[in-house]
Amino acid sequence: MIVTAPTPLEKSLIYIRNLNNCPPSYLNDPGRKDFFEVVWLKNEDPLHSISDPNFNIKGDWIYLIPPYRVHQLNKAGKNGELISFKRSMLEEEDKDFLLDLFRIFNVQGEFSCLRLDAASSKELGAIYQIMEDEYNRDGNRFIMLKALLKVFLLKLISVKEHEFTSHDVHQKRVYEFLMLLESNFLTVTNIDFYAGKLGISSKRLNQILKEKLDKTGTQIIHDRIILEAKRRMIHSEVTIKEIAYDLGFSDRPYFSRFFKKQTGETPDEFQKKARAHIESKFNTLV
Repeated sequence: MIVTAPTPLEKSLIYIRNLNNCPPSYLNDPGRKDFFEVVWLKNEDPLHSISDPNFNIKGDWIYLIPPYRVHQLNKAGKNGELISFKRSMLEEEDKDFLLDLFRIFNVQGEFSCLRLDAASSKELGAIYQIMEDEYNRDGNRFIMLKALLKVFLLKLISVKEHEFTSHDVHQKRVYEFLMLLESNFLTVTNIDFYAGKLGISSKRLNQILKEKLDKTGTQIIHDRIILEAKRRMIHSEVTIKEIAYDLGFSDRPYFSRFFKKQTGETPDEFQKKARAHIESKFNTLV
């Protein structure tokens, strides 16, 4: 049996770099899939397209990219900062904080983006500087880094606080559902299972999810499966048939029909287009 040595990222919990000093070894590290990423562009154009051509787009942009993303970061020639961290850097018992965090990271999607005003950039910059200094210190203190990261993330949450309402039992159930989904989506796709774990009916769970996320439980489960399929098609060398089997599909044709129904294209079409995009645009966000 061949034992693969762990990559540098697999042995890390947090990774901080200036974007101009972000090595290709980081972008190509397979362990990167397990990290939340905060990509802070400073006085730059955004990486995504803006619908209003008259909008002044150069400025400070923060991209919040959850684990298992499909999109890639184009760091070439960019000015800004990168903070990557694993979920174990977070305090699991602070449910309200985690729910806010997962919502701004858009855990069920690809990424979210914040436009920072001058005041927010200044405040975040002060927090980041302390965190970077601690990170680069010999024998940096984990507890200090963990606390500083939380302060930084709380500030990001406050930037979008107008989009949040006060926490209620339904929002906490959304959080619990998403956490259950992360642990079980590869083996359980029946909404009844998740509703049972939460102690409510499937109908009520769907009502709550529709109200809070504008999607039913089944739609969210399907979205998570598609996201995982896309990630594996881009970031692994296994065949589409093997991916289909790993995701619980009885055969490749069934998986292909499911994938096309959800995305409008076949797995082969998506894989070919995604790989061509990465090669031609050097890991830009789509």
